[in-house]
Amino acid sequence: MGTLLETPEQECLKQCLVEEDTEAWQTDPDFSGLKRVGGVDLSFIKGDEINACAQLVILSYPQLEVQYEVSEMVNLSAPYIAGFLAFREAPPLLQLLQRLEKEQPSLILSLSLPLSLYQSISLTLGQALRSSGSSTKPVYVSVGHRISLATAVRLTLSCCRYRVPEPIRQVNTHAHTHTLLF
Repeated sequence: MGTLLETPEQECLKQCLVEEDTEAWQTDPDFSGLKRVGGVDLSFIKGDEINACAQLVILSYPQLEVQYEVSEMVNLSAPYIAGFLAFREAPPLLQLLQRLEKEQPSLILSLSLPLSLYQSISLTLGQALRSSGSSTKPVYVSVGHRISLATAVRLTLSCCRYRVPEPIRQVNTHAHTHTLLF
């Protein structure tokens, strides 16, 4: 298996990535001070690699109750190329974050972008973990922007009611519902 060569854009973005904890709540064992967690995803209709449902869900923390959700059908202009996922999927997901900022600015206090938006930028640093006692499939947790891997793992475990962390489970549930409605 060959190595992925980084483009100048990837190298530039990689230099901006902060892989350490930068917020006070990250060092607290119970994440005191953290009020919200969120998830973003794109869901595709089977057999259609261009049309997708972009979804954003914000949950209260630690209650994990939905506070905000938005979905939008989008057309992706960039083709899928392994190692360049962010260039294809990040633009519509960032548009949803901008929409959130306009509609509910109080929900965006501090934003730490998940590595899924940076997967094209650097080598993935992460850890596979069993998210619940009954889980047989591991969940892969990656370092994010302004959050360390150790904190990302702790936070992921604190958000797991089932195998998939609740923000991602909710975003996938809502996205599939909205995809069926469009």
